[in-house]
Amino acid sequence: MPFFESFGISASGMTANRLWLDLISNNIANINTAGVPGDPSRPVYRRNVPVFSELLTMEAGSVAGQEMYKESGVHVPKIIQDPAEPRMVHDPSHPYANQDGYVAYPNVNIANEMVNMIAATRAYDANVTVFNAGKSMAARALDIIR
Repeated sequence: MPFFESFGISASGMTANRLWLDLISNNIANINTAGVPGDPSRPVYRRNVPVFSELLTMEAGSVAGQEMYKESGVHVPKIIQDPAEPRMVHDPSHPYANQDGYVAYPNVNIANEMVNMIAATRAYDANVTVFNAGKSMAARALDIIR
C-alpha cells in the first residue's frame, strides 16, 4: 500500500460517516412529521439508513509482489428507507387522522438514532486519528530526509 493512500482511506471514512451523521440528523428532525399512509401528496417520512461498502479498485499489475490499488476506502453506494411500519398515534383532532383517529408518524426511534449518532461520531473521530497519525509520520519522514 502506498504511504499516502492512508490519507484517502481515512478521508473516505470521514466522508461516509459525515453522511451517516447527516442522515441521522434528518431522521431526528422529522421524528414528529405526520403523514398519511398511501397518500402521495402527504407521505409518511421513512427513516433513512446508509449502506456502507468497501471501495477497492485494483490497478493492473503489481509492484514487488504487492497488489496495487487505484482507490480504496469506504463509500455509500445507496441510501435505503427503513421498511418498518409507521408509528400510529391516537389523536382524533389531528388533520391527518384516519377514520379511527390514528395519525401516522415516522418509524424513527430517538434512542436508536442517538446510539447511531454516537457510533458515527466515534467512527469519524477514529478516521481523524488515523489521518493525523499518517500526517505525523509523513512530517517525521520529511524531517529525516532533511
